[in-house]
Amino acid sequence: MNPESHIVGRKPVLEALESGQAIEKVFVQFGTHGQAIDSIFKLAKQRGIPIRQTPKERFRELGGGAETQGVVAVASSVDYLELDQLLDSVPEGQQPFFLLFDEIEDPHNLGALIRSALCFGVHGVVLLKHHSATVNATVIKTSAGAALSMPVARVTNLVNAIKELKENGIRVVGTDAAAQATLGVADLSGPIAIVVGNEGRGIRRLVKENCDLLVRIPMGGSFDSLNASVAGALVLYEAARARGKNPQQINNER
Repeated sequence: MNPESHIVGRKPVLEALESGQAIEKVFVQFGTHGQAIDSIFKLAKQRGIPIRQTPKERFRELGGGAETQGVVAVASSVDYLELDQLLDSVPEGQQPFFLLFDEIEDPHNLGALIRSALCFGVHGVVLLKHHSATVNATVIKTSAGAALSMPVARVTNLVNAIKELKENGIRVVGTDAAAQATLGVADLSGPIAIVVGNEGRGIRRLVKENCDLLVRIPMGGSFDSLNASVAGALVLYEAARARGKNPQQINNER
């Protein structure tokens, strides 16, 4: 982790939480107590910020040699949006096009997917607050800087987010190796949100059940699956093509 993104000490972390500063997560050393610690736990919980209780040895690295007082917060590299803000950010006259991540954990996959999303005209991406990679320095580097241009929303519950998207007239399409519909045949036109699942487990059951459509990528040879970022890029390309967009049109709309 990059020490420059860390907020160290009880008072600085508490002030950052109180001010509404974008925070990825908070680390608290095991056995650390006090009024400030209680307030940090309370504020982090209210804002949906993950807290990790961590052994003392780990804090030497987290603090970068500074006195941590048993608390280190990791500041966000980007300003995250709420889902309704992401919906409102779609330019007038354009059909919404979103990319949702269901527990994507590898920051390299996340960065590559965000880069593809920007290339194919996606209006914004949705991450989970828990069990997900965050937009950190690795993601920004892997995305070639696209993560700094792409609107990113974070949600606690992806199923609820999907329901809200559907209420706003957006069709939700999940990627699943066992799906009956195949990429290239399935209709991916109109207002749409594509869901890409975890690198090993894929999309979770409840997320699948709330998708309007599941699609698979036809495979040949001895492999039955693709890397998450490659699979996601293929689906995004097909969706962009179905929406009647080519790279020049996408570039002109930005």
